[in-house]
Amino acid sequence: MAAGRLASFVIALALLAAPACHREKRRVIGVVPKATSHLFWVTVEEGVQKAAKDFNVEVSWQGAPSETDYARQVQIVESMINRHVDGLAIAATERNILGTAIDRAMAAGIPVIVFDSGVESTNIVSFIATNNYEGGAMAAREIAKAVGGVGNVALMMHAPGSTSTMDREKGFEETLTKEFPSIKIVARQYSMSDRAKGRAAAENMLTANPQLGAIFASAEPGSVGASLAIQARGLAGKVKLVTFDSSESLLEDCKKGVLSAMLVQDPQRIGYEAVKAVVEKLDGKNPPARLDLPPRVNSCP
Repeated sequence: MAAGRLASFVIALALLAAPACHREKRRVIGVVPKATSHLFWVTVEEGVQKAAKDFNVEVSWQGAPSETDYARQVQIVESMINRHVDGLAIAATERNILGTAIDRAMAAGIPVIVFDSGVESTNIVSFIATNNYEGGAMAAREIAKAVGGVGNVALMMHAPGSTSTMDREKGFEETLTKEFPSIKIVARQYSMSDRAKGRAAAENMLTANPQLGAIFASAEPGSVGASLAIQARGLAGKVKLVTFDSSESLLEDCKKGVLSAMLVQDPQRIGYEAVKAVVEKLDGKNPPARLDLPPRVNSCP
């Protein structure tokens, strides 16, 4: 009898341990966004979590509160490497600072996918992002349409070293130069990924350039800041505004006619594809070295 009870006890323990063992074998993917607070990154995480469910992996989502906290992002990546996560997906806040960490991860057998914003390192498995250069070119054409192909415009840049927004800004400037030589960029300032700083920068550009016809803002914080500045001066509809990315306030401003157009991405798909690519690599497959996702134009009334 005692032996029977002992056998039953051992079997029960084994049954209890089985799910725990299964959980321990579940692969862990570290996902490091540029930041966690903006709506864009909240939506990226939705795609990340959907992919985690679809591919039966665990996701460790961790980012700095601000897109300009470069040192914190490096710390997070290093911490995930030290935890021996199975794979990494990173949206770089600055294109040059993560090279050493990425090399260490790859040397340790941790595949690295870079998404949204690129790095200088070529030692990565795949890069997944919106075609930001083309997005900037599309914004230039929307600006030209809004001002009738002639006039002075301003560029609200995002932050130094942010590859995704630098590509948008480059696409915008080069397209204006090639296709619309009668439009001149007369002012450039950074929002530093902060709405209040973006508003102050827009105020400065509007003050210094009273004949300004339009502003292009290359990311959400600067877009919101520019919209606030234009409305505060009673210039809605007079100074045209083309933005990149979306938020509840920008959608409302679009409806009110404060914006001429919005360039929007598919952040949920970006997050999903990043996790999918890591899983494919862990499964011994070769995900595409680069995946460009098209932006689209939302015209405003």
